[in-house]
Parts: sequence; structure tokens; C-alpha cells
Amino acid sequence: MTKRTFGVIGLAVMGENLALNVESRGFPIAVYNRSPDKTEKFMATRAQGKDVKAAYSLEEFVQALERPRKILVMVKAGAPVDAVIEQLKPLLEEGDMIIDGGNSLYEDTERRTKYLEPTGLGFVGMGVSGGEEGALKGPSLMPGGTKSAYHELEPILVKIAAQVDDGPCVTYVGPGGAGHYVKMVHNGIEYGDMQLIAEAYDVLKNGLGLSNEKLHSVFSEWNKTDELNSFLIEITADIFGYIEPETQQHLIDLIVDSAGQKGTGRWTIMSSLELGVPIPTMYAAVNARVMSSYKEERVAASTQLPGPSTTFEGDVDAFVDKVRDALYCSKMCSYAQGMALIAKASAEYYNGEVSLPESARIWKGGCIIRAGFLDKIKKAFNDNPALPNLLLAPEFKQSILDRQAAWREVLMLANELGIPVPAFSASLDYFDSYRRASLPQNLTQAQRDYFGAHTYERTDKPRGEFFHTEWMAKD
Repeated sequence: MTKRTFGVIGLAVMGENLALNVESRGFPIAVYNRSPDKTEKFMATRAQGKDVKAAYSLEEFVQALERPRKILVMVKAGAPVDAVIEQLKPLLEEGDMIIDGGNSLYEDTERRTKYLEPTGLGFVGMGVSGGEEGALKGPSLMPGGTKSAYHELEPILVKIAAQVDDGPCVTYVGPGGAGHYVKMVHNGIEYGDMQLIAEAYDVLKNGLGLSNEKLHSVFSEWNKTDELNSFLIEITADIFGYIEPETQQHLIDLIVDSAGQKGTGRWTIMSSLELGVPIPTMYAAVNARVMSSYKEERVAASTQLPGPSTTFEGDVDAFVDKVRDALYCSKMCSYAQGMALIAKASAEYYNGEVSLPESARIWKGGCIIRAGFLDKIKKAFNDNPALPNLLLAPEFKQSILDRQAAWREVLMLANELGIPVPAFSASLDYFDSYRRASLPQNLTQAQRDYFGAHTYERTDKPRGEFFHTEWMAKD
């Protein structure tokens, strides 16, 4: 049999779908899974009639591939990836390459790249976004690591990626763990986006009294706007319209309000703290999921801690528009935080090689956070590569200034009604903090100097000069 162009290890749903995507673009593939039963089932069902070679040992798998061998590993992040690398390493030859397409921690990818490159093997850590459908039909791909390996992979990756008006949704992100870093931040933005939409839903349903039918209509209309057109708004409209066949009820009302959170949201927060980049919307989103997991405690507390009895008595349709504006302003802040984090990581970790315009471009199709306004983000950073924050780009600046009154009204109403809006609030706090020339941390610095002699700078002296005061007279 002719040697295979591409190999995939790991046949869970994402691995299967990526394998079939590659094969459908004209590249013969080999597949291997640790469990032979999984391989046999795949070959008997989804791979039937396709140009797929099944291997039942890693030796057979490696020998089935043409050189340089291109091997995509789709196994659980962490130790399983290291185990596969150790098993493959003695079977490979100089110039062969391993691609980790899972949600690995960028630091692990950095370590693996440094480990394999001196041996002559290439290593690519590639973020993959788009879920099951994206993996099959065209995901957003964020590869980083060995640049020469990426160039070998590029003809395949550009074919399998989502296609948008300005090219395939893939680019070489940068060295080491850059690809997985950008994917991690993508997921952090996704956390923020989903929480903001959930809060808008809460205000509309429990504050304004909108029915599921009306919510379906509102979100469908929002998805037609330049500001909010996006995959997440689209699927949210679909969710509100879905009637479960068994009960003939709206399924959304039967789902337990307790959400899980995986590593990428937590990793994003940890990295932001290490780099000193504020991302409060993402913090709020992760915290909201953690709080939601306290379901039993919340149910018990609800009987003992009553909130306000206020109800909304204004123009519902007019206020729906204000919620739309508040959502857009908050989303702008969330994306601004994410882009600022990528920019800082690029400078600190990746020799400034991570392109913000390209990051926005490859998110335009295939991925979970794809949205119409990513074109505007791409343009903002193309127009001004030195732009310190997305909120200062002319269009975004004007958009948020035009809508901030509505944004503040929505938060005031939510507070009056006792509806928690942590991500909306965090976004507005981010905006208000960023736009102010003075913050109250002068007092913080005074306190730190008082109890710990940490010193402080003065407004009437040159920056960089530090002072200490004996705040209490000594006996």
C-alpha cells in the first residue's frame, strides 16, 4: 500500500473528525488508537470506503507514513502526551514531526519543543478550536513550535482549516508554546463571552420577564447586527427555540444551573497574574462557574437570604436595546483584555513574534468565538501596530462612549433587582479603571509603606525616586 501522507494518534471524537477532515482534502491517512476496539469501530463505520490505513501498533503506524512523517497526537493533555512522545521518539527519524492538537498547557508545549528539537525532530503545539463540527469541516488552527515543521505541514493545514474572506484560519503563531498560549487566551475570551451572554439572558428573563419565545426572537435579531453577529449569539438563539420532544418543554428550563470549568480558564488567569495584565472579565467568568457549582448551598441560602422585591416597570423593548448595548460594550472589554494579554506574552515569551491582527483573523471562522467584529479588531491592530489597548482604537472608542450610558443603566437595574452580573460589572470596572488618570492606589502604597516600609513614589518628584516615611512618631 502507498505510504500515508499524515497520521493521527487518538480516535476520540476530535481525533476522528480531524482525521476525516484531512482525508477529505485528498491526503491519505494512517490512524492508531491505544485501544484496538476503537480503531476497528472507526474503520467499520466512519472510515469505511475512505483512504484510511488502520495500524494496530505504533511500529506499524510509523512505518505506514511517508517521510518526513507528520503525526497528529489527539490524546488527553498532560502525562498521556508525554507518554506518546516517549513511545514515538525511538521510532522516528530526523525531520519527522509530532503535532500536539490537544488543549495542552503552553508551558508543557515549550518544554516538549526544547526536548525534541535538539534530536532533529520537530514539535508543533497546535490549538484547535471549533468543537466536533469545526474539526470535521474546518476549525481555527493555532500552531506554534518548530517553524520548519510548520512549513512542512502548511499545505495540509491550510486545506483543513476554516476558510474566510481573507484566507484560511491558520497561521504560524510563534515559537515554543505560542500556539497553545493563543488557544488558551482564546478559551479565556470564550469563558468571558459565554458568561456575558448568560448575564444578558438573566436580566432579560428574570429582570424584564421575557419568555423563551421572545428570547429566541431577540437573540436572532441581535445576531443580524454588526456588533453582536457571532457563533455564540447564533447558538444561544437556537437554544431558546428548542423544545424537548419527550416533555414538550423548553429544554433550557430543564438544565441544572451548575457549570464546569476546565484548565484553560484557570491557566489564563494564572498567566495574567504572572505577566501583570488585568483580565477581570475572565476572572469573573471563571468565578461565576465556580459559584454555580455550589448548587445545594445556593438552594438552601435562597430560603434564608431574600433579595430586593423591586420589579421593572419601564419600557421593555427600549431596555432590551440597552442590554444589547451593555453586552457589546462588555464584549469589547473582554476582547481588549485578551489581546492585551497576548501582546504581553508575545513580548515576554515569544520574541514579539505573535501577531495580534493574525490572531484576530484566524478566529474569524471555525472557532467558538468567531464573530463579525473580529474584522474590526484585525483592522485596529493593522492600522496601529503600537496600539496599547483595543479600547483606544477609534471605532471601538467611539462605540463604547456612545453606549456607556445604557451600559451603566443595565448594571443599575441588575443591582436594584438583585440579579448578579459579575462579568458585566468587571467589564465596566475595567473600562472605568483604564480611563481614569488617578486611582486610589496612592492610599494602598501609603498603607504598604506604613506597615512594611515598602516605599512609594511622589507626584511632585521624578518617577523612579522612592521614599519612605516613619508614619508614627517614635517614643
